[in-house]
Amino acid sequence: MTTSTLLFSPVEADLKLLTDNLKQLVGARHPILYAAAEHLFRVQGKRVRPAIVFLISRTTMPNQEISPKHRRLAEITEMIHTASLVHDDVVDESEIRRGVPTVHSLFTNRVAVLAGDFLFAQSSWYLANLDNLEVVKLLSEVIMDLAEGEIQQGLHKFDTDLSIDAYLEKSYYKTASLIANSSKAAATLSGVSPELAQDMYYYGRYVGLAFQIVDDILDFTSVTESLGKPACSDLKSGHLTAPTLYALAEKPTLEKLIERELAQDGDLEEAIQLIKDSHGIEKSQELATKYAKMGVEHLQSLPDCDSRQALINLTDYVLSRLY
Repeated sequence: MTTSTLLFSPVEADLKLLTDNLKQLVGARHPILYAAAEHLFRVQGKRVRPAIVFLISRTTMPNQEISPKHRRLAEITEMIHTASLVHDDVVDESEIRRGVPTVHSLFTNRVAVLAGDFLFAQSSWYLANLDNLEVVKLLSEVIMDLAEGEIQQGLHKFDTDLSIDAYLEKSYYKTASLIANSSKAAATLSGVSPELAQDMYYYGRYVGLAFQIVDDILDFTSVTESLGKPACSDLKSGHLTAPTLYALAEKPTLEKLIERELAQDGDLEEAIQLIKDSHGIEKSQELATKYAKMGVEHLQSLPDCDSRQALINLTDYVLSRLY
């Protein structure tokens, strides 16, 4: 049993049902689109986003069974996340995701883009059928944020003037927005107070930012096999993340390498070494820890139960991936 399975034990049965349902939900008429979607859901990720939806749903519905709408929200959340990964892989020209070939490398770019579009469309249709305007607004905003994050990332390739604040804004759009808004949506479906629903939004926001910062650190400290994608792929693509941005303040040579887009032989290797020799990774760890702690602070109003404890433990798990 993996760490994440133990972590999500209060909602293990919910996640099993979700995995079964996802394959049925994407029953596309076109066999290639269906094959692409089935490939995506056959690859087992950690299912962190729907797990958070289930944990918040159960914590905000104490002594009651969660509703079919909570379950559908978790499924929609995973569909949106998966659709965004398909499009990201096309834009980034990634050949591997979670250790297996990406959709566009198995099929074609055209099929991958259509598969991503199809999943976004399916999720939007199921979202509308929840008949809850507030939840529709929250998750529709996520889809806009994902596009905004991708645009911002594309506009700032090899941009050594990028600030930490701009990096965090992009990280919110690309990663934290889905976790934050689906967390608030889960609480909204439970009928909690607006204040508690907003607390769930901030929990998701801060955990999402911590999660992204940790991912960006692991891009430098892990090997391809454990990452499920090529190591240092962000830097190679010109996407400057927290470790690089902090290192730029210490290492003038790094700026020169990045400004010439790591074009010469040995540039990438030298840049990676400069980042590892700086305090960039250490400062990024401190930033991730800060956001994880801020996330926990927004759980204080929830009743004490296994699901609430799992939400707290999740923040520890996010940080533990570094060690």
